[in-house]
Amino acid sequence: MASRLVPKVTFKEGESQCNEKHVVLLSPVGKLKISGCETGLHEIKLPKMSVLPSGAESSATCKVYEGAEEMTEPLKQCMAWLQAYFCEPTRVESLPMPAFHHPLLQQDSFTRQVLWTLLRDVKFGEAVSYKQLADLAGNSRAARAVGGAMRSNPIPIIIPCHRVIRSSGQTGNYGGGNLMKEWLLSHEKLQKEKLAY
Repeated sequence: MASRLVPKVTFKEGESQCNEKHVVLLSPVGKLKISGCETGLHEIKLPKMSVLPSGAESSATCKVYEGAEEMTEPLKQCMAWLQAYFCEPTRVESLPMPAFHHPLLQQDSFTRQVLWTLLRDVKFGEAVSYKQLADLAGNSRAARAVGGAMRSNPIPIIIPCHRVIRSSGQTGNYGGGNLMKEWLLSHEKLQKEKLAY
């Protein structure tokens, strides 16, 4: 279980460039552009949402739109994880977390500590304030630094920066736009309520 919560991260100073592959997942929130190599995920790029999906759009099946022929094992794991997140959330906990291969997640920094804390401690359907996450990460006065860590998160949705909100209860900013953050939070709340019944 612990290995699922803290994915393998590999990146060494002076390491040769990896053979980066790209895949696009068509999801209920638009096309997610994902990059990675044999070692792990590099990045998930979110589309900007101008309207919230509804009806048929929001329950659309997730499918690989581009790049299926060159998927590495970490990209396959990422696709399975994201498909489960959007379409079968009860399966997410049982799936392996893809390995990450991004220098930000390898460096010993407060940002890395915050992102790992968020991944480990803030579960599906939960939300935490920037200040609460700063407390969890060991520095109660670093709420602004937590905001910076959220902005630099290379693996959104999987590392759930959308679950970090303002102390007032307002959603705050998000790389995919505030509409996407609201949609992700609503999606998780709805799925969690379904499980309660």
